[in-house]
Amino acid sequence: MIGGQDLTHIQKMINRLIGGFVSILIGVSLIGPIATTVNTVTQATGNNLTNTAAWGATVLRMVPGFFALSIMGIGIAITYGSLRDAGVV
Repeated sequence: MIGGQDLTHIQKMINRLIGGFVSILIGVSLIGPIATTVNTVTQATGNNLTNTAAWGATVLRMVPGFFALSIMGIGIAITYGSLRDAGVV
């Protein structure tokens, strides 16, 4: 039989996993539209974003990569938190 304290611990862990799964799912579904928008903006302006420096288009092209890295960071944080709560780490 599970005590009241253990049940809340399990509920917190399940809530964290569900929230993380939803965050990752939304993030992965947004990578495509973000990459498409970035490519459209950088190609439409001829790599010259409102007469800024040439590095502006290069930095803008890096946005989808950093977005993907942040989604990966969410997955790592959720995994680590769950393993820590379970006492593995």
